[in-house]
Amino acid sequence: MKAISGRTRLFAVLGDPVAQVMAPAMMNQLFVERGVDAVLIPVEVSARSLAAVVNGLKQINNLDGLLVTVPHKRSVHDQADMLSGTARLAGAVNAMRREADGTWFGDNFDGEGFVRGLERADRSIAGKRFTVVGAGGAGVSIAAAILRAQAASVTIVDIDRASAEALASRLGERWPGLAQVADVPDAASDVVVNATPLGLGGNDPLPFELNDLRSECLVADIIMKPAETRLLREAAAQGFATHPGLPMLSEQIPLYREFFRIP
Repeated sequence: MKAISGRTRLFAVLGDPVAQVMAPAMMNQLFVERGVDAVLIPVEVSARSLAAVVNGLKQINNLDGLLVTVPHKRSVHDQADMLSGTARLAGAVNAMRREADGTWFGDNFDGEGFVRGLERADRSIAGKRFTVVGAGGAGVSIAAAILRAQAASVTIVDIDRASAEALASRLGERWPGLAQVADVPDAASDVVVNATPLGLGGNDPLPFELNDLRSECLVADIIMKPAETRLLREAAAQGFATHPGLPMLSEQIPLYREFFRIP
């Protein structure tokens, strides 16, 4: 076990729930491997208390960074003093770092992590038709990243249609005509992505029905724990190719390392 001293630098991951997050194990292993005297801890915080907690954490002088998970990515976006272009486009952040002058810089690596995970699994993106189910903090980043990777189109599905339309509008400003909104996944999609929290609980309903999808469709889930969600299990049973959530995080670890300036 890593020894913690008075010199140890702090990082935290914010979520609600937070028991399922795998970033602490992976980042703390990175700190040990790189000889960095730092530790990442999980912080479970409700939406009601989020602003107070983030403001308090910012006052901790030896806290260098924050990771953000469900459901806080869009809310923490407003807590950053500066944002990357990706975070501005997505309207959400999943990482913030303290700068030398004490200000906080926010970025979002969910989309890039998802794209890299697909590519590492030899799944092509360019020219493919995608549906992203969920226009929350992860979904917005994924939708932008797949269009940046030259997907043919992306259909946004969310129970909050206004959120889906707002995202499609932002994407349309950069990629005219490639983003649309629907109530269910596009039956012509090559890839359908669950970017909702449905699947974290064992009794959760499916985030979308599988019956209308093409047999060649790839069904992807960004939930990492459990590794095999009900969606992936039922999709595989029906003969669909599947892609799990863990690669999205695994591919973000080197991005976090660079972002947090870890040697």
